[in-house]
Amino acid sequence: MDRYTPLRARTIALVGLMGVGKSSVGRRLASALDLPFRDADAEVEAAAGRSIPDIFADLGEAAFREGERRVIARLLEDPPHVLATGGGAFMNPETRALIKSRSISVWLKADLDVLARRVSRKENRPLISGKDPLDVLQAQAAERYPFYAEADVVVETGDAAHHVTVDQVIQAMTAHLQDHPR
Repeated sequence: MDRYTPLRARTIALVGLMGVGKSSVGRRLASALDLPFRDADAEVEAAAGRSIPDIFADLGEAAFREGERRVIARLLEDPPHVLATGGGAFMNPETRALIKSRSISVWLKADLDVLARRVSRKENRPLISGKDPLDVLQAQAAERYPFYAEADVVVETGDAAHHVTVDQVIQAMTAHLQDHPR
């Protein structure tokens, strides 16, 4: 048994605003822990047979969120893995309850200016299309932070390199599991 064995006992669900690094940090965390990585957004796209921007444009956000809820519920039935959730997934009470009961939830939190800079470089974010990214992120933070605060672990990532954030997540989860053994 190595020092990471306790971290592999349950799925690790990463939550947080867009651009915080749930997918990129999640891939590296999964690699460090020798766990599979799953990206809820990619799984939603595979299940729907279309991109998230297309789902938003054709069916609307409510339909996307329902598909996201179903996909995350299915993924949480799988053996332990690292799961990057969509930024709004933890807002859904049913999804949040599933994540809390079947995984360790980790809120990756970063300065909104850092996130705005990151998300403005990508074209595939339907919630910021044609809008000021910082304005959108400020509104999302006001709405979502009270829900994200229900996560088991909070990691302030700053603008650190992903490997630094992975180390922070591992340290924070290790401390959490020592304080809250299951």
